[in-house]
Amino acid sequence: MSVDVLLGLQWGDEGKGKIVDVLTPKYDVITRFQGGPNAGHTLEFNEIKHVLHTIPSGIFRENKINIIGNGVVIDPIVFKKEIDSLSKLGFDLSKNLYISKKAHLILPTHRILDAASEKKKGKTKIGSTLKGIGPTYKDKVGREGLRVGDLIHNFDERYNERVDNHKMLLTEFFKYDYKQELADCEQEWMKGIELIKSFQIIDSEHFINDLIYKKKSVLAEGAQGTLLDIDFGSYPFVTSSNTICAGACTGLGIAPQKIGKVYGIFKAYCTRVGMGPFPTELYDKTGDKLRDAGHEYGSTTGRPRRCGWLDLVALKYSVMLNGVTELIMMKADVLDSFETIKVCVGYEINGEVVEHFPFELTDDVKPVYVELPGWETDLTKVKSQDEFPEQLNNYISFIEDEMGIPVTITSVGPNREQTIHMPEK
Repeated sequence: MSVDVLLGLQWGDEGKGKIVDVLTPKYDVITRFQGGPNAGHTLEFNEIKHVLHTIPSGIFRENKINIIGNGVVIDPIVFKKEIDSLSKLGFDLSKNLYISKKAHLILPTHRILDAASEKKKGKTKIGSTLKGIGPTYKDKVGREGLRVGDLIHNFDERYNERVDNHKMLLTEFFKYDYKQELADCEQEWMKGIELIKSFQIIDSEHFINDLIYKKKSVLAEGAQGTLLDIDFGSYPFVTSSNTICAGACTGLGIAPQKIGKVYGIFKAYCTRVGMGPFPTELYDKTGDKLRDAGHEYGSTTGRPRRCGWLDLVALKYSVMLNGVTELIMMKADVLDSFETIKVCVGYEINGEVVEHFPFELTDDVKPVYVELPGWETDLTKVKSQDEFPEQLNNYISFIEDEMGIPVTITSVGPNREQTIHMPEK
């Protein structure tokens, strides 16, 4: 069996959690391969909204194996809150959630370092979620991080050594008073550590490859989006991990030839949270209308998302990097009331129109648009593509022609039932 990968093609917040939940019945195993609690995967069913930050989105389906892979960074405080919240709803994760020994831990001082770093940068800050993600990955790359497997190997000594190093950095470099913040969260963090130790901690690379050998079907769930990838995103306004398909190999310990389908998820328009370039961003009433109709506020931070038209230059770039085999379009219903819809098909840079994603997005990059007629129809009650208005089918066909691959699912609302599987062409 191969490993299918599902990931975002924009700046995150594409709706990955819902689609993982929808696709999970087809798979035996759901895995997370990168990122941390800066991700917020939202699922809605039985009139309840669930937001997951660390746990794979397959956790709500019975008899599915869920694995937090080695590429993920885990905050024990956030993890405990997730587990406690799910337990209150009657979900017992003890039997079907596995945690990689090689996943790194976000320490309390990592979060404080994140805040201190952003404060020191001032106007040049990158818009971090302040979850300690960047400092944790820095320690990982610097070969100084703590991993889940360290919980059973001289953990107290290793923890104190790392925290003491962070304290020195906070005091001497950042001139940051950390004492109260650390005192407020360290006890809760330790409770989270004890909870993690009660779960099944595994050598995930062996575990996953053994499942593949046994012909189990595996879905790898990405976090954030392609345009936030540390190597290929809009640097430096990116996350600290590889959000692209290749990240599934290093984040799970699987060989490239094991990758099968690649599901690429995108919104019918674009959004972005935090700082960084955004060529199609709208600063007018149209942008406000998109935000209000799409309820565009971060599931992790609560911050209002910046909104704009669909950017096919960026989308083509993402499709290329990931080897996408199927497209999934989210939140088509948000465009229900628009008479016309714009789509960016090129960038004008220094008077020249280009169709490739440049080394750096600057204010000199101007979007080149085509206009398409809107459908001005309520899509939220639609049950099949046969009920789609002609203008929506034309919008989808235009995207498929530009991308060269099919849209196989269209979402017309937040609930798992509002998911339209498109017939094969």
